[in-house]
Amino acid sequence: MSASAIIFDLDGTLIDSAPDIHATANKVFVPRGFAPVPFEVVRGFIGNGVGVLVSRLLQHHGHDGTGPVQAEIVAEFIRIYEDAFELTSLYPGVDQALALLETTGHRMGICTNKPEGPARAALRHFGLDRYMRVVIGGDSLATRKPHPAPLQSAVTALGARTAIFVGDSEVDADTALAAGQPFALFTEGYRKAAVKTLGAKLVFSDFAALPGLVAHYIQRL
Repeated sequence: MSASAIIFDLDGTLIDSAPDIHATANKVFVPRGFAPVPFEVVRGFIGNGVGVLVSRLLQHHGHDGTGPVQAEIVAEFIRIYEDAFELTSLYPGVDQALALLETTGHRMGICTNKPEGPARAALRHFGLDRYMRVVIGGDSLATRKPHPAPLQSAVTALGARTAIFVGDSEVDADTALAAGQPFALFTEGYRKAAVKTLGAKLVFSDFAALPGLVAHYIQRL
């Protein structure tokens, strides 16, 4: 099978949603008596889904990261965040790159730890849903990234055996490795580790470069 299937992470890869995630976190936590959390703290907790984000924020405040309070906050966070787009933006060149990839015959999908509802809402809001044949969210399966199952499920849904997985973080790199799929790293997202440690086959900082990198990579297969 050719690598004509391309699967994308969402937050930190196609959209810069950290400002809205930060705002939503404080909207949920501050009325409960917690102090506001700085942007960089929240940004550093992004990547493993809302449940882990809320647990880390509770622990940041010195509280247990599990239990009924965590579940209540997760539910409220998702309810608010599903319609939170005011502070979120597409990374430059995303729409043009996806349009070109579609024109050149690539099947595309999403594999994210964002819950599926908010993920689909974000895709609709930015008009990216027209490109994506499958959306696997953090609550679509019993497991989430970096477990390989979500990415494997997206690959299968696209009728492929292999797909380039485009992401921005350590979680995405680990997911691609676990699933045995080639990893393309977008360097301008929420990554904390050094680029050279993530085992990416492709590395880019500008989406304008992605279609050409994909074409060159496929030619070498």
